[in-house]
Amino acid sequence: MKRFKLRGRGDYGEWRDAAREALRQGLSPRGVEWGATGAQAGLFDTNGVGRGEAIPGFNATTDIRAGVFTVPSAFVELSKAVLCHSDPRRFDLCYRLLWRLQTDRHLLSVVSDPDVALAQAFAKSVGRDTHKMKAFVRFREIPAPGPRRAFVAWFEPEHFIVARTAGFFQRRFNDMDWLIATPKGSAAWDGEALRVSDDPAEKPDIRDETDDLWRTYFANIFNPARLKVQAMQSEMPKKYWKNLPEAELIPDLIRSAEQRVRDMKERGASDTAPRFHDRLQQRADQSEPKRSRV
Repeated sequence: MKRFKLRGRGDYGEWRDAAREALRQGLSPRGVEWGATGAQAGLFDTNGVGRGEAIPGFNATTDIRAGVFTVPSAFVELSKAVLCHSDPRRFDLCYRLLWRLQTDRHLLSVVSDPDVALAQAFAKSVGRDTHKMKAFVRFREIPAPGPRRAFVAWFEPEHFIVARTAGFFQRRFNDMDWLIATPKGSAAWDGEALRVSDDPAEKPDIRDETDDLWRTYFANIFNPARLKVQAMQSEMPKKYWKNLPEAELIPDLIRSAEQRVRDMKERGASDTAPRFHDRLQQRADQSEPKRSRV
């Protein structure tokens, strides 16, 4: 049994190097045990215990141990996402797919295959988490020693997606210094270098005037007539509320939604013409072509 223990923080290169070594040795998924450093005892996901097996149909001496093996580009992209997932099965799942792809090049197109389906589900979950991070990171300004403004944000991702999303924030907020801290790592930009750490961070206790701006904005765009609580919670799950200043308003907005809709109906439509109604009507009359009587 060959054991590989990885940091497992979404680093594709770390897993790839270990997987290549396992393939060179001709080890089947049943002959490899994967785990993440710092994981709880018994977290290794094994599919039986046994000696390594050569890939059926391959000559392990001339092909695998020589390092001659390739994969479809789709596998690389899929595994990069899967390895960001927090499920401890992610390492073994990717290796099983890698192993099987050596003899079945079209495996990833078989959507009903259990391994493929699970990998796609993991990737989709990582994609959702990435989307939420891009949407729900809230920066707070801190004192800056230089001319550039500096900001700090706290986010609690479900998966190891900090490095995966850091480039998005660098492009979006290139003109300011910032740090995004999370329990699963952090990313920082100083105008010159993007630095990513996979060490857990602690939540900073920071508030600024933008918190009130977020509340004001959210209160003004909230439409009680279109409120659908389940749909709203699907887009903004409750687990994110504690770190969103505008989310403090949600319970009261929900409770008062019905009354606000009744008030809107009672007020009804205004009988007063818009301020520029007469001027617009005059312009419309002037633009009409003149007709001669016959």
